[in-house]
Amino acid sequence: MTGFADLEADLDALAGGQADPANAAAVLLSIGEQVLETWLDAHGKQPTADKKEGFRLLALHRQAAKGDPSFNACRETCRELVYYFNLISLDPTHDDAGKRVVMASMIARHLLLFISGKLQEAELGEFCCASKPLRAAGG
Repeated sequence: MTGFADLEADLDALAGGQADPANAAAVLLSIGEQVLETWLDAHGKQPTADKKEGFRLLALHRQAAKGDPSFNACRETCRELVYYFNLISLDPTHDDAGKRVVMASMIARHLLLFISGKLQEAELGEFCCASKPLRAAGG
C-alpha cells in the first residue's frame, strides 16, 4: 500500500494538468481508492473488491462509513471524483481536459487530506469537514 506522502507526490505530478487525461483520470480514481483502503486497513477491515454504481471507490466509501456517520462528510467528494473520472474518460481530447484533470486532482487531494486528518482526529467531519481540531492542536 502506498503511503499518503507518496500519494501526495503523485497528486502534485498530476496537478499541472499536463498528463495524458485518460491515464490521469484512472490514476486519480486509484489514488482515491488507495486513500480509502488505508482508512479501512487502519480500522482492521478488509477493503472490499465490490463496486457500487460501477465504482469500487463508492463501495469502499460505503464500507468505511458503516458505523461512523461522520465519515459521510466525504461522500460527495468521492462522488465528485467519480464525476470527473467520467467527464475526462468520455472525452479525453476535450479542450478543457487539462483543467478537468487539475480539478480532479484537487478533489482527490481533498479526500486524502480529509482521511489523513480523520486518522489523526476521529471527530473530524462531525461538523462539515472543518479541520478546526487539527488547527487548534497546532497540526
